[in-house]
Parts: sequence; C-alpha cells; structure tokens
Amino acid sequence: KSSLLSQHDKMSAQMLASNVAAQAAAGARFGNNASRVSARKAISRAPLGDRRIQAAPRSAFSVSAGSEKKTIKTAIVTGASSGLGLYTAKALIDRGDYHVIMACRSVTKAEEKASELGFDKSSYTVMELELGDLASVRNFVKKFRSSKVAKNFQALICNAAIYYPNAVTPTFTKDGFEETVGVTHLGHFLLANLLLNDLANAPDLGIDKRLCIVGSVTANTNTVAGQVPPRANLGNMSGLGAGLSGDTNKNAMIDGDRFIGPKAYKDAKLCNILTVKEMHSRYHEETGITFSSMYPGCIADTPLFRNHTPVFRFLFPLLQKYVTKGYVSMSEAGGRLASVVCNPTYTESGAYWAWKGGGDQLWDNYWDNDNREEAFNNKTSKEGGDMLKAKEMFDMSVTAVKLKPNEIGPKAGTKIPSLSIPNLFGGN
Repeated sequence: KSSLLSQHDKMSAQMLASNVAAQAAAGARFGNNASRVSARKAISRAPLGDRRIQAAPRSAFSVSAGSEKKTIKTAIVTGASSGLGLYTAKALIDRGDYHVIMACRSVTKAEEKASELGFDKSSYTVMELELGDLASVRNFVKKFRSSKVAKNFQALICNAAIYYPNAVTPTFTKDGFEETVGVTHLGHFLLANLLLNDLANAPDLGIDKRLCIVGSVTANTNTVAGQVPPRANLGNMSGLGAGLSGDTNKNAMIDGDRFIGPKAYKDAKLCNILTVKEMHSRYHEETGITFSSMYPGCIADTPLFRNHTPVFRFLFPLLQKYVTKGYVSMSEAGGRLASVVCNPTYTESGAYWAWKGGGDQLWDNYWDNDNREEAFNNKTSKEGGDMLKAKEMFDMSVTAVKLKPNEIGPKAGTKIPSLSIPNLFGGN
C-alpha cells in the first residue's frame, strides 16, 4: 500500500512540476500573453542550460489523433471543394478531432465532394466564400463568428488559388483587382487579418494555434522550377500601389509591368510567403500563433491546372512521376498540409515547410525520394526573405483591401472601456 502511495505521489509531483514548468516557460517567453500559449509550445521553448526541453517527436506526416479522449478543434480550409483543399479537409476529418469549415465558392460542389468521400456530416460545415469579392470575405467572417464551432477555432489554412497559365489579358475581381492576385493573395490577406484576433483569443486546446498560407515552388527563384520563365519578381510593387486595376500593358501586375498570366500566379504566391513572414514578425510574440507557409510537392494532376492545355495536362503528370520524381498525389499532399496545422512538430513560426521526397529539389527527389514524411524548414529565395519588402507589401495590401485601423493586429476589435470623467464644473 505504501508503495502504491509512493508511486501516486511521484506521478502527482511530476504533473505539478510539468504544469509549473509550462507556466514559467510561457511567462518568460510570452509575458502578459502567456495565457494564449499552449503548455506544449511553452515547454518546447523553455531553455535548459544550453539546450531546450522538447516534446516527444512524432512523424511529421502523421495526422492521427490517437486513441485518447478527443477535444474537437475547428479548422478553416479555403478552396476545400477540390484538389489540395479537399484532401486536406479529409486528412483533418479522418483524425477525428477536427471540425472542418469548408470555405468554398460553390456550396453545392463542396457538399457533393464531401458526400463522395464519405465525410461524417457532423465533422464539417460548408460555408460560402468568394475570395474575389471582399464583401463575401467579410460576410464569411461574420457567419463563422456566429457559428457554434467558432469557439474552438484553432487553425486557418489559406489554400485556394487560381492560375491562368496562358492568359495574356487580365481579368478582374468584383473589387477591380487583377483576378489571380486578387483571389490568391488579397482575398486571403483580408481573411487572415480579420480572423487574427479570433484565433489569438481562442482557448488553448493542447496545441498552439496555427495560420498557414500555402506557398509554391514557382515563387522561389532558388529552385529549378522557380527559374522557369517568367520568374516571380515583385519589382517596386507600383501595380499593387495602383490597385492592380490597370490593363494588359500596365499596372495589372504587382510590378506594374505588362500582364503575364503565369507570372501573376507566381507573384501572388510570393506575396503569400511574404505575408507569413511579416505576420510572424508582427504578431507571433504577442499572440503565440504559429504562422507558416509550405510547399506540398508537385500535385501534377491538380484541378489548379484546369486552365492549361490538354497536352500539358496529359504530359505533365507523366513527367513528374517518371522523370523528375517530384509527383505527389492529392491525398499525400493533403496529409502534408493537414500535418502542418495539427502536428506538434511544427511549432516553428515563420517557417516555409517542404519535403525532400516529392519536394522542390530535383536532387532530393532522386536520391532521397523515400524520405517523404520528414518536413524541413526550407530556405526561401532572396526576395522571399526580404523583410523590408514584406513590410512594404503588407502595408500596401492593407490599403488595397481597405482594412480599418481597428481591424489590424491581434487587438483588433477590442472595445475600449468607457471612462467615468468627474464633472469639474458642478451640476448633475
């Protein structure tokens, strides 16, 4: 009996020590915002001599929730009616501890796909979101906030994108922005900023809150794919400053130059990467939110290529499967993206995650292709790591989407308490 009591006392002492360590680590690292930071993240950042205490490592690709009691967390996935977004939603739903908001342009299509893949109806909610219409973005945020699942908001995945690889004439969003950048960057930029405060103030459910914006190998000029012309380059961002409302020859592109469809996509993806870098710089310390970008690998048969030529859609998957070895299925890519927001491994904020097998480097695809589960923080291009440009792009985007001062930052929307001012002049 005394032995059992001794074991119980030891376990109690260990649990108490863990809680104290977590609180102390959170206080030391995050100050007054410690209450927003998960115990796991606090402990993982706590210094111990010349090393850090680390939570037990898990496979970077594993998205299983295990057999323990599950607390249902809420994740928003944009573009979840097809391709990467759909299979990311599936990977999160299959865990059993996430309720996924499928944020899509077509509610009907999303419902059909969810039914086809056998999603449990209690595990997802479809909400309309048209990223090419800023009013729709605001309406989505309002509707989400009024939903029952908003209280357990833990992850925002900005995945949706459009790509016009053969376009030589720009098309425009409802707000007058060139459509590729308007949807892929500006729509997500508004969404992420509007939901930042909601994410920061959500309860701690055992893992740090995550905000991930999907990047692309084509935005990084330090890769073979990124060197394929036309290359991503934001230039002086005169087009963004002019509202991306120009024509074929001027100001429809971010750099203000003539319109080139595939470059518009690459530039938008570069903005996605820079947005993550800048949000990390501005808000991570204060909120504890983990901001990240990632490249899931080459999904050569993705619906993103639906506007490409039939010949390209036939040959490109074969090239990626048998020549470059860079091919990744939609299911594998969806598992990778889901893991970035739910796996305890990914607590490094500001990271750009990539994989060696089925990744962005030809050498790794050939010689390390079996290594498909271990992600690493990849190096971005020089422009992708330019923090002065990131800040300028962020501020210009704030102006473009008309974010109000009280909508910017983690304290956005915080009500200022009214002050009781004494009547210095007598009377009632």
